[in-house]
This record gives sequence, C-alpha cells and structure tokens, in this order.
Amino acid sequence: MKILALEEEMPEASGSAASDRLLKEEAERVWELFRAGVIRQAHFRKDVRRAVLELECADAEEAERILSGLPLVREGRIRFQVIPLAPYDGFERLFR
Repeated sequence: MKILALEEEMPEASGSAASDRLLKEEAERVWELFRAGVIRQAHFRKDVRRAVLELECADAEEAERILSGLPLVREGRIRFQVIPLAPYDGFERLFR
C-alpha cells in the first residue's frame, strides 16, 4: 500500500535547531529505508522545508511504526501525518 507522509513540526520543538549529529542520523535512516524499498520517494516542500515521503507498507500502522523510528521523531522534534493512498479509478468513467 502506498502511504503519503507529511512532516509536521512539533510546536514545543520550534526555535530549537537540531544538531548536525541528529540530522546526519536522520539522513542515514532515511537512506536505509530508501535502499530497503520502504521509502520510495523523499522530497521537501518548496514553500516550507518539511519532508514529504512516499512509503510502501502493508498498512498505515506499519508506516507509523517505521516513521516513529526516525531520529527526529524519536527526539520529539517532528511527527508525520500518515495518509493511506488508493489507486485513482476515475479513468474507468472513460470506458463505460
């Protein structure tokens, strides 16, 4: 199942910059998940520097469990809104 994950900053963490060490750990973990085929795409929004991830997981619960292991999430600096996606079926209207 495709999952869209949108980063949200935690209000209590705003204003405190993450350390270089923590950011490097985050990048390493995202790279591991990318190489494992769990994270299929990773982007930053252009309007604000927040991650937008596309994951391939069994369900939303698995995605939440995986995302909770990211260093910035574990440290309470960010969280993710997890959105399960379904295939677009609107093209069927063209062939009725």
